[in-house]
Amino acid sequence: MRRFLRPGHDPVRERLKRDLFQFNKTVEHGFPHQPSALGYSPFLRLMAIGTRSGAIKLYGAPGVEFMGLHEENNTVMQIHFIPDQCQLVTLLDDNSLHLWSLKQHSGASELREEHRFTLKGPPGSPPSATQVTAVLPHSSREVLYLGTESGNIFVVELPSFRVLEDRTITSEAVLQRAPEDYCNRRSCELVEALQEHPKNPDQILIGYSRGLIVLWDLQNNKVTHHFLGNQQLENLYWQRDGSKFISCHYDGSYTQWPVSSDNRHPEPLENFVPYGPFPCKAVSKIYWQTTKNGLPYIIFQGGMPRASYGDRHSISVVHGSQQIAFDFTSRVIDFFIIFSSEPTAEFDDPSAMVVLAEEELVVIDLKTAGWPAVHPPYLASLHCSAITCSHHVSNIPLKLWERIISAGSKQNIHYSSMPWPIDGGTNIAPDPPQRDLLLTGHEDGTVRFWDASGVCLHLLYKLSTVRVFLTDADPNDNMNPLGEDEWPPLRKVGTFDPYSDDPRLGIQKIYLCKYSGYLAVAGTAGQVLVMELNDEDAEHVVDHAEADLLQDQEGYRWKGHEKLKTRDGPVRFEAGFQPFVLVQCQPPAVVTSLALHSEWKLVAFGTSHGFGLFDHQQKRLVFVKCTLHPSDQLALEGPLSRVKSLKKSLRQSFRRIRRSRVSGRKRRGGSGNASEVQEANAKFDQDTLQEMELAPVQRKIEARSAEDSFTGFVRTLYFADTFLRDSSRHCPSLWAGTNGGTVYAFCLRVPPAERRMDEPVRAEQAKEIQLMHRAPVVGILVLDGRSNPLPEPLEVAHDLSKSPDMQGSHQLLVVSEEQFKVFTLPKVSSKLKLKLTALEGCRVRKVTVANFGSCKTDDYSENDLAVLTNLGDIQIISLPFLKLQIRYPCIRKEDVSGIASCVFTKYGQGFYLISPSEFERFSLSTKWLVEPRCVVDMPEVTSNNHVHNKSGMENAVRKS
Repeated sequence: MRRFLRPGHDPVRERLKRDLFQFNKTVEHGFPHQPSALGYSPFLRLMAIGTRSGAIKLYGAPGVEFMGLHEENNTVMQIHFIPDQCQLVTLLDDNSLHLWSLKQHSGASELREEHRFTLKGPPGSPPSATQVTAVLPHSSREVLYLGTESGNIFVVELPSFRVLEDRTITSEAVLQRAPEDYCNRRSCELVEALQEHPKNPDQILIGYSRGLIVLWDLQNNKVTHHFLGNQQLENLYWQRDGSKFISCHYDGSYTQWPVSSDNRHPEPLENFVPYGPFPCKAVSKIYWQTTKNGLPYIIFQGGMPRASYGDRHSISVVHGSQQIAFDFTSRVIDFFIIFSSEPTAEFDDPSAMVVLAEEELVVIDLKTAGWPAVHPPYLASLHCSAITCSHHVSNIPLKLWERIISAGSKQNIHYSSMPWPIDGGTNIAPDPPQRDLLLTGHEDGTVRFWDASGVCLHLLYKLSTVRVFLTDADPNDNMNPLGEDEWPPLRKVGTFDPYSDDPRLGIQKIYLCKYSGYLAVAGTAGQVLVMELNDEDAEHVVDHAEADLLQDQEGYRWKGHEKLKTRDGPVRFEAGFQPFVLVQCQPPAVVTSLALHSEWKLVAFGTSHGFGLFDHQQKRLVFVKCTLHPSDQLALEGPLSRVKSLKKSLRQSFRRIRRSRVSGRKRRGGSGNASEVQEANAKFDQDTLQEMELAPVQRKIEARSAEDSFTGFVRTLYFADTFLRDSSRHCPSLWAGTNGGTVYAFCLRVPPAERRMDEPVRAEQAKEIQLMHRAPVVGILVLDGRSNPLPEPLEVAHDLSKSPDMQGSHQLLVVSEEQFKVFTLPKVSSKLKLKLTALEGCRVRKVTVANFGSCKTDDYSENDLAVLTNLGDIQIISLPFLKLQIRYPCIRKEDVSGIASCVFTKYGQGFYLISPSEFERFSLSTKWLVEPRCVVDMPEVTSNNHVHNKSGMENAVRKS
């Protein structure tokens, strides 16, 4: 049988691969991109968010998450939970309705789409006749009431979506017994709101956009009351006892109406313009919540004076003499109030307000004095400032974890201590096996530390580098510039702030040592900060050092941005990571690579001009190396310069084409008569054809010129204790790889601990390797005598890794965009290579070493390379033999930003941005899998429970 097997096919290895590797997209972290609708079930205590791309996401207690996707990918306009059921209905912008159910499967709940339906009118009727504008799930759980643009209300049976034509409420029936002046004003054109009577399920309140409101008797199919409003209607809300309701209007007013059996055309009790008398924006939604102390909560969206505050996105809360207009930095999509839903309760007693804004979720505690915000355990606004880089650290020691949490808790003192109010469902996923951190760098100079151990990506701590520098804005500026006596009483809420004081503050590289607590961050203007963790606030001077990467070479002039100005004297830092030294690269170009060795107390940094090494214990520059090619003028323009050498890049492209043609002619023969040239050409074509037949999958790769722009761009830096000079003595070393395919190796002499502060660290260049194709070097790795990657600094000292094998010969792995190549050390002779671009037609974008454990046994694990290509594929390649194990499609090749943002973890997981505000988490391992696993049980239904979802969400989205 062996002769029928493919070459290299090993059944044992194939079985082992199935035990090691498995690709899964597991969970989406962050805030949904472009949210469009909001729903809430007081019965299930679950919240639902719909998006413009047709996604629907349900959230409950931390770890309880569900996701569904409409096939049509249309915008979700409205979401309504069916009262007392594990079901919800969505309305899309194509006028289709979809019924979703939470059903248990294999011990966990799943969100499934059950039915879909589109309301259709009689033949020849205009689309507006059945265009749904308002949806009311009745408390009987048997029907939906659908208000339309034509003013008719259709009744649809659940769950079949069968239209009950005999129960349709027509606009003609509504106008019966109405005053004649209303009948003549087309007052029944569009159904704006539908609300069920809180005490009598046989009555519903119907609001029309031109101001007419009617109370409809479902049993007798007739109007019992006409409420004759004269302002354009926005929304309705019943008071708890059903004796009154409140309407809000386009002119910024709200009106209270009585409901009594005596008067069929009651006059309004009160009409109030909260921010008048000048013209105001529409009040698009309102709540009237009763309390035990007698003072109601009046909560409404909008209503601000148009002239002065027309651009504000606000929700006002009024309780007695207290009034605050919460001011959001992005448009409010919708909101709801969490209050007592027990039918026997006499009062609403609201506890929290949940606001879905376009860029974040904000929850306000209405029980605590001052109405503070609640820190959300999920749906974090990752993009509160644009994400510029990411860094993942696995298996954080408990001591460091507690210190980071302690620093973060001191920042969160202004948040409410109330438990998270949306707590439906039960998280049954196993506890995370370890503590993981995801660090994100942002455009405003901050670094955020996220708990990435489980399903919920939770913010632990925020670090700001702004205090080191002088910027236009003072970091101590008050968030709320208005005083207490100002009117309207605005208060800024939320964390979303897309505006950066200075783009040069942006964080580009992060490196955290989890054993020592040292952190290095590097930015857009060549700034490199080294920090250490301090549990207390401190005030100290940050030491400065400059690294001139051009080394005073003549003929170079930096055309980009200036460096950031630093503060003189001591700077006060809050508890957490505090910078103690700043290294400023000159020219102040973007830092493109960063490495930190906490045992040797060294930090290496690289830009498009070169790289340097800094001793952060002695606070001394060890050396700098300029990698700039004489033709690299583009590298001197800087990323923020508007001048781009388009002509030069075009000229280089034409030169490459011309060079390849000339070299082709030379190979075919440059002299002789025409027949000889023809013969040579024919022979060349035949040889080429034979060569193609011998290697059909290999592609011709054109060698890159040294004149190509950005050849000196330093792509990767790597510290290693290995054999560099001879095979008998190993020494510390620094390796650097550039965009031009060059690898530099420096021998380092680090004094022993007892003389560390007395003697300087010395460096000497030992090797320089030039790859033939000059492809950019994206990764460097040294393998020990057992072909294992060298452990991290201090990993062996903390007994978390075996000591590297220093007896056998070491190997150097250089990963370029086009190929993987293994060299022997110290001779640096080529041993093995894998031509990825020639074989696969793709280029390496990200590479890391990942440890894969078997799901069948705890005794076996192996280290492999996880590789992301420019086509969005992930390939797993074995070490040290460079054999392709498996390939998975992960990211669309058109999603360039997603590919650029990808970060791998040490144990075969990864994250990449699917939008500016969301990380997609994936797993390549069968053993390490973080995904939601939760159950939603049906609570007991209380008899005569008519308190239902009164959020009336149909209006806010459509009006926006």
